[in-house]
Amino acid sequence: MSVLDEIIFGVREDLATRRKSMSDVLDAVAQAHPVKDAITALKGDKISVIAEVKRSSPSKGVLAQIPDPALLAKSYEAAGAGAISVLTEARRFGGSLNDLDAVRAAVNIPVLRKDFMVDEYQFYEARAHGADIVLLIVAALSKNQLQDFAELTKSLGMHALIEVHTEDELVRALEIEPAMIGVNSRNLKTLEVDAKVFNSLLPQIPKNIIRVAESGISTADDVGFAKKCGANAVLVGEALVKGSDVTLTMRTLLAQG
Repeated sequence: MSVLDEIIFGVREDLATRRKSMSDVLDAVAQAHPVKDAITALKGDKISVIAEVKRSSPSKGVLAQIPDPALLAKSYEAAGAGAISVLTEARRFGGSLNDLDAVRAAVNIPVLRKDFMVDEYQFYEARAHGADIVLLIVAALSKNQLQDFAELTKSLGMHALIEVHTEDELVRALEIEPAMIGVNSRNLKTLEVDAKVFNSLLPQIPKNIIRVAESGISTADDVGFAKKCGANAVLVGEALVKGSDVTLTMRTLLAQG
């Protein structure tokens, strides 16, 4: 199995242990925080940062302990993040829905549930825990799943960030007329990073779609390159969680001194 296949196998096993009755999760959805407008938050003349709460990754191992994800999220918001990404996958990324709850309660900007969404239950679960955005990874989904999950996301009031890392995946993504597309420079099947993917794919995305550059963003030059390729936003995790000063790291990334 590829790395992506292994992760999804674990996601399905973990989901089976926490799945509740649909009536219970629908009750939680009804009581969830109102959805925040992610499109407005990430659209603008200046490039936005989606700052990530990320403890570890399959490629780098442990990055940071993050004992208080709410405190980190508040720091991100204060430093000017446009949105916050929260890893909720446990086995490879050390995340949880508790992290999502804590972050959602702490900040007023949109929150992305960053996980491997392969079952419709996860979308109700995401909304119940206050997510405004969910990630749909084209490489992990069939054509019908991508369409159905995008429609389900919209029906729940959330936005989907459609993630691609090849031209074929981008073609599939554009077929569902998404509001946001993320170009991931990391191949999830091999974990290799190739920044040339930004230059190849971002310019092909219509200007009316929010374009997010993902993975391998750690310097002001990286951000500048992504913007030059057409990105409206960059998703940054490792550089922020490993830095000693969130505000300084954010200002450095955005070349603000």
